[in-house]
Amino acid sequence: MSLTGSCLCGAVTYTATGTPGAPAACHCTQCRKQSGHVWASSYLEDGTLEIAGDVRWFQSSEKARRGFCPTCGSALFWDHEDDPFVCFSTGSIDGPTGLKLRGHIHTRTKGDYYEINPNDAQREE
Repeated sequence: MSLTGSCLCGAVTYTATGTPGAPAACHCTQCRKQSGHVWASSYLEDGTLEIAGDVRWFQSSEKARRGFCPTCGSALFWDHEDDPFVCFSTGSIDGPTGLKLRGHIHTRTKGDYYEINPNDAQREE
């Protein structure tokens, strides 16, 4: 599987050279503030995501950082220093993805203005 993606203005692009994992919808406060709602992302092993363009990184916690385009502000990446993978926004993928959402994470801190289908897989943390 080969996926490509980009930010809204096209200044940052990426190519997934590895096999992406099934995406999850994250409902944590940081992801909601970053994206304006729920942030869905897939992940790849370190070294299997080729990024082109100037990515600005924001250290969002002691061990994690978030990458975005400094021109248009598109949120694109999430990277945790203890994990051997990098996450990328599924909304930034060009064309069909072939991926299927595996479930919802950090549902304990989800917004109160929407509901999650109770039949969907959910994890509070």
